[in-house]
Amino acid sequence: MDMRRMLIRLCFIALYMMVSALPAAAADSDFGQRVNGLAEVKAVRVSTDSDRTRIVVDADKAVSVKKMVLSNPDRVVVDIPKAWLSPKVKKDNNIGSRFVGKVRLAQFDKQTVRIVVETKVGKNNYKVFTLKGGTVPGRVVMDFGNLSPDSLQAKIDLPGTTKPKPQPAEQPAKPAPEVKPAPQPKEEEKAPEKPAEDKDDELAGITGLKGRKITIDPGHGGSDSGAIGPTGVMEKSVTLRVAQELKRLLVAEGATVYMTRDRDTEVSPKGSKATDIEELQARCDIPNKNGSDIFVSIHMDSFSNGAAKGTTGYYYSLGSKRSRELADKIRSGVIDQIGTQSRGTQSCNFYVVKHTDMPATLVEVAFISNKSEEQLMNSEEGIKKAAQGIADGIADFFG
Repeated sequence: MDMRRMLIRLCFIALYMMVSALPAAAADSDFGQRVNGLAEVKAVRVSTDSDRTRIVVDADKAVSVKKMVLSNPDRVVVDIPKAWLSPKVKKDNNIGSRFVGKVRLAQFDKQTVRIVVETKVGKNNYKVFTLKGGTVPGRVVMDFGNLSPDSLQAKIDLPGTTKPKPQPAEQPAKPAPEVKPAPQPKEEEKAPEKPAEDKDDELAGITGLKGRKITIDPGHGGSDSGAIGPTGVMEKSVTLRVAQELKRLLVAEGATVYMTRDRDTEVSPKGSKATDIEELQARCDIPNKNGSDIFVSIHMDSFSNGAAKGTTGYYYSLGSKRSRELADKIRSGVIDQIGTQSRGTQSCNFYVVKHTDMPATLVEVAFISNKSEEQLMNSEEGIKKAAQGIADGIADFFG
């Protein structure tokens, strides 16, 4: 009797083990069918500038999309048919910008990848389109912002409204990528352009940092995270850390330093309720009202191609006569300290360098979308070296 019970028990155990193995085998089979011939969704990139949040999903071949909108809360759902989601892709992304709350990716069925975006600007203020070719065979681009969908598309299609596409590091450095375009208010576009009145002649006769008035602008802040790196490092945090260290270095040399922000917050008194122009103008008001000698805005670059890297200096060509010199020297100082590739010094139309009354520059220290540069700029060493590089450039500018 005991022997019979033992045999029955062994049979049940063997049967249980066989049945338990079936789901795993079926799953492996399903995975193989899902991958075979389908586009692999390999990465998701998110960047935020003054007027939009851009989400770029990369695939290893050209893809199409299907869209729908949902309410309570407002969501935009984008399906990518004939695709599978790589397990390496981050599935849940807390963006926290003024335009987008969260972005989630999932394998909706065996042949469909679903992207769900929680939008803060309503269900109509978005644009979704696909790109193919180039270094990334297939891309889905989603823009969310205060502008109309047509205006958002126009920013991409019309010449002169965005920066040229960057090249990977292995190729010769050319123009910088299409990040942080400055909004252009219609009422200001009607006014004729004229060179800004600044302190060029006065500055030329004085050397050293002692007694200098310098405004530092850590890009983004508060509800605007700026670009977000592959591991989740936020641009607003990096720029603030660099700015705080830069202030310490400049004050030690006798300079008077004004910060547009010294913590994680918006600059405008209206906070997150401010319009983009109000927020940007609030940053310009600080150096203008305090009679600063120079204005330095600190940012991190971002692009959907993670190979893009390097440092870029920007200036407004119709502004101060010495703005390009300031941009050149700061860019060179940063490169000397952190060893990044030079992407040159370029003219731009960014609001903060266009509406300041003194030599002004916006420096893109490095690419937060590049994993190695993100890691560098999330380290204490990277922060200190970047700040030292900017300080060296400022000291060189003042002679």
